[in-house]
Amino acid sequence: MDNQASLRRSAKRFGYCSKKNKFRFPAAPALRRRHGPSRISTHGERRVPLPLTLKRERTGNCLLAAVLFAMPLCLAHATPSDNPLLETWNTPFETPPFDRIEAAHFEPAFDWAMERHRAEIEAITSNSSTPSFENTITALEKAGTDLARVHRAFSALTSSATSDDLRAIESRMSPRLAAHRAAIKLDAALFARVDALFDGRETLGLDAEQSRVLERTHTGFVRAGAELEGEDRERLAKIIEELAGLYTTFSQNVQKSAEAFTLVLESESDRAGLPEFVLSAAAQAGTERGMDGKHVITLARSSFEPFMTFSTWRDLRQTLFQGWTNRGDNDDEFDNEANIRSILQLRLEFANLLGFEDFSAFRTANTMAGTASSAKDLLNEVWAGAVAKANAEAAQIREIMRKEGASHELRAWDWWYYAEKARAALYALDEDEVKAYLSLDNVLRAQFAVAGRLFGVSFAERGDIPTYHPDVRVWEMKSAAGEHLGLFYGDYFARQGKRSGAWMSALRTQHRLDGTVTPLIMNNCNYNKPAPGKPALITLREAEVIFHEFGHGLHGLLSSVTYPSIAGTAVDFDFVEFPAQIYEHWMRQPSVIQEFALHHETGESMPAALLERLRAAANANAGFDNVEFIASAFVDLAFHRITDPEVLATLDVNSFEDGVLAQARIPKAIEMRHRSPHFLHSFASELYASGYYTYMWAGVLDNDGFAAFEEAGDIYDPELARKLHDWVYSAGNRRPAMEAYVGFRGREPSTAPLLRNRGLSSDSAQN
Repeated sequence: MDNQASLRRSAKRFGYCSKKNKFRFPAAPALRRRHGPSRISTHGERRVPLPLTLKRERTGNCLLAAVLFAMPLCLAHATPSDNPLLETWNTPFETPPFDRIEAAHFEPAFDWAMERHRAEIEAITSNSSTPSFENTITALEKAGTDLARVHRAFSALTSSATSDDLRAIESRMSPRLAAHRAAIKLDAALFARVDALFDGRETLGLDAEQSRVLERTHTGFVRAGAELEGEDRERLAKIIEELAGLYTTFSQNVQKSAEAFTLVLESESDRAGLPEFVLSAAAQAGTERGMDGKHVITLARSSFEPFMTFSTWRDLRQTLFQGWTNRGDNDDEFDNEANIRSILQLRLEFANLLGFEDFSAFRTANTMAGTASSAKDLLNEVWAGAVAKANAEAAQIREIMRKEGASHELRAWDWWYYAEKARAALYALDEDEVKAYLSLDNVLRAQFAVAGRLFGVSFAERGDIPTYHPDVRVWEMKSAAGEHLGLFYGDYFARQGKRSGAWMSALRTQHRLDGTVTPLIMNNCNYNKPAPGKPALITLREAEVIFHEFGHGLHGLLSSVTYPSIAGTAVDFDFVEFPAQIYEHWMRQPSVIQEFALHHETGESMPAALLERLRAAANANAGFDNVEFIASAFVDLAFHRITDPEVLATLDVNSFEDGVLAQARIPKAIEMRHRSPHFLHSFASELYASGYYTYMWAGVLDNDGFAAFEEAGDIYDPELARKLHDWVYSAGNRRPAMEAYVGFRGREPSTAPLLRNRGLSSDSAQN
């Protein structure tokens, strides 16, 4: 049997692209679907552009052995006695000793840890005993612990507190680590043991969790090319290594491009229209960049959006908008167009080697969506209502422009400014008034309190945990009985050396393989740091982002499984946003806002009248939000459905984007949320490549899922909270995603709540 036929056989065997992975939603009013749900999270850069969790490193020692062993190991300089990364961590809860770690420690630590990992893999493959779950799968689960903890500490620093030294190390190490990972997945002797166990799985007497771990392990090997042979196997390994280097270059270019741009507001006139919270943040940004006394606007979203919303100067808004959209696309040393072409070419070749027509088919196989067409169907379904609503919003904006005597055409850099005027006129809302009730500290109190009421956990801040920056805070999570369950790190302010957006990551994942190992979970955001002595005030949307990321955090913190490979967020990539997006709903509830939205000066609760205006304005600008999101999802899918390598070799990225958006008939004054040259979701890793649609997919799940609490009449309904905990937050990847959702909800999801809640259905108000 030829390699391609073998892969097609395996694809069929494991359900890749099979009909069983498609599912139908119950018909919504005046709505019928051919395929299943989809997810959406329209909160811009908060989504985890780099890996949401650092999966366990698994590497082999057969393929690429000559390359790997020829690399300088420097083991004489990388012993546990002189490198804090490799010592036993005598810190509270064995947390990373960030206060002692220096950039120079990482390369020798990686070398030592990879060598140790190779020895662990060799012990598995050289075992003369008949393959068993214990001597193969359990041994794989235990292998690479040292490498994982070094890599996780490194990733925390390169994403949140990087430097030129760390960037250089990242550029050197990314291809080596990718080759190391590929070696194990392509190790024929190791896969033979896994394959034999999988073929005989019915005779092994495994429990449900062990069966799931074996299935996911085998699937991971097959999807990584373990069934390939000869030149195909070697070429796949080379592709993986090349892609790793390109991902690092792409993400570093985006960060450097963003950091190279600043908009300095030189005069009082330049600052016209800006509220105090914007001016205060701009002054702080100036101080942090060595420009004391200057007001500086940066390309952090928390700086960009307020300026675009309130600045009366159209030319400055245009300058900032062009800086924002042109990150990674300035024909300079940080330009990413060539990187995109190379990434797409290699991904297509990778997918073809595994028997798939294109990379999108590979990515969506064995997921809830099942196929790229199913994902596109949902995007199309929401698109029609989103465009109609966006056009209505544009008409409102043009009427305001007409009344103000504006003669220019409505353009993208006008939208935020006039949309805020429309919102203020329709709902009498003032951003400064709302922010006065939303201090960061109170929003954090709210996220912890909701978790306590739903899941019986508590959080207490610790001052004895080493961190990599003074802004990082750490809380201990305990059970109702006072048992330690994990640590939660929060890093909320933008700064130089920190990538944009918001994300969750894990410094350690939960498991019970060697006793009880508790998780170390981190959330990162990029909000404006207040002046000393002032509270950090945030918008309602930013508060929802905090809840979103904490939903991911709870998915890691509440994990309760035996095996690390299925712990926490290690679930199907189009299910991973569901726990985060459903948690956002609690931040929007009147009872939560009334309890925790307290005025930063008086301590008074948000007035009922203001709360009602916020409720009424919930869908203000929803057309814009959904259109700019779906536009990016369309482009992401379209790139990865190209099947001709010659087309990719000469692809003009900007022209391709324009063509996809023109075909979709995007409203003229709206741009896609993430243009491709800075689209971290799509090109900085594979986590969301051809998968940006997953936020929409999760949008269906989270709106339908929270509707269960609304139907129960209690947002903390104990029985529903128990099911949400047992089937979703604590379950990791113990079962398929749809089975987990149905276990919680009692049925498959419907699109109706999403369309209703976003004002996109026929029975919703079209304000």
